[in-house]
Amino acid sequence: MTEEKKEGTSKSRWALPHVFVLLFGIIVFATVMTWILPAGEFTRVANKAGQKIVQAGTYHLVDAHPVGFFEMFKCIYLGMKDAAPVILFVFISYAFIGLIIGSGAFDGLVARLLRSIKGRARVAIVPVFIVLISFASSTVGISEEALPFIPIFVGICIAMGYDAIVGMSIVCCATAIGYAGAFMNPFTVGTAQAIAELPIMSGTGFRILSHLAMAAVASVYVMRYALRIQADPQKSYMYGIKNEFAVTEEELSRHAFTFRHVLVLAVFFAGIVILVYGCKNYGWYFTELSALFMIMGLLSAILVGWNPNKIARSLEKSFMDIAGACMMIGFARGILIVMQTGHVMDTFVYGMFLPLSGMPRLLAAEAMLIVQTLLNFLIPSGSGQAVVSMPIMAPLADLLGLSRQLSVLCFQFGDGLSNIMWPTTNLPIACGIAGVSLAKWWKFFTPLFIMLVGVQAVMVAIGFFIGY
Repeated sequence: MTEEKKEGTSKSRWALPHVFVLLFGIIVFATVMTWILPAGEFTRVANKAGQKIVQAGTYHLVDAHPVGFFEMFKCIYLGMKDAAPVILFVFISYAFIGLIIGSGAFDGLVARLLRSIKGRARVAIVPVFIVLISFASSTVGISEEALPFIPIFVGICIAMGYDAIVGMSIVCCATAIGYAGAFMNPFTVGTAQAIAELPIMSGTGFRILSHLAMAAVASVYVMRYALRIQADPQKSYMYGIKNEFAVTEEELSRHAFTFRHVLVLAVFFAGIVILVYGCKNYGWYFTELSALFMIMGLLSAILVGWNPNKIARSLEKSFMDIAGACMMIGFARGILIVMQTGHVMDTFVYGMFLPLSGMPRLLAAEAMLIVQTLLNFLIPSGSGQAVVSMPIMAPLADLLGLSRQLSVLCFQFGDGLSNIMWPTTNLPIACGIAGVSLAKWWKFFTPLFIMLVGVQAVMVAIGFFIGY
């Protein structure tokens, strides 16, 4: 029985709408807002790096352009067109990483781990991989690039007696914390500090401390959940829901781990090293990473002796499996296109920041964190949010007597963590890949989200008092 059918038989009077219904509802709401809110824009100028940034204090009204019924549907198409690079990358990376998973190399590796690590000690994989992945995210900005690894960790965690949420958490919590506590990420911290006219990568020590604090809280939370369902599987939020990556421990423990599998894993880990090096030193992005994943996948399939037809059938199945998640990306981007077309995006931003100017300094600093977290719902791109908000945040910090470094910290906190909370981000895609509904994820993650925002608020307060 599929999850959708199972949830449809629930006795609950209310169920979360399907993700496409949810995203379309937000698009409709944004369309209605273009008829209600005044149209306005900030003046934008090019900085030294050629980025179009907002000039603080330049918000002004412009001619209204309310989005009509037919135009709303055009915006959905334009959203898919605008998000095409992301959509293609998810298609390609998921399918070719699927070849690596299908080779059985990870199944063999996990079988070896299951034979050597017993009982509660297995939960140690949670903090280890959260720290490793979060540092990759923190340094070279891995975000969408981590999506293809969700099936790997989902399969590993189910085999170890946990569930798909634990596997998804390892990847998603790690990448979100990496962005929120980033100390070298050029796409967020680098962009924000450049706009705020701060030395690039300055203030690293405090951001590392923030990063470690959030990683520790997330690791403990996920481990507690994992141990709880290991002891009693019925306490899993995914209990009774089948997952395509699920393999029982008994089945997996019999899986062979051959020399061919070792070679596949060597290709995989060599590819990860090349990925990190290329991103950091050559600015690789979707084009280069897609090519790298294709090479990794094909080499892996060849190493385990697959013929061309078997490779093609595997790719075809993966493309079909991931199609729904890829469509979510276009729908989410359509929300942004509607607001841009109706000239109300800047009105939303202006309305968020306006109340901060009259607040006490510490309260204003905490409010900056909340505003940036909410703003990420509208502008889920880290660098895009930086070029919109930082030209306002930096001079506002000056007016309030706050440091610009603190305003950058609030920006990255708000941008990173909510990437796995708001449905306009990559969250629906991650859920689609992992086989976890948004409702199940929010049930699991919302308490952790509140705790992590609390950690961020404490770090902002500490930064305020020490003059960070």
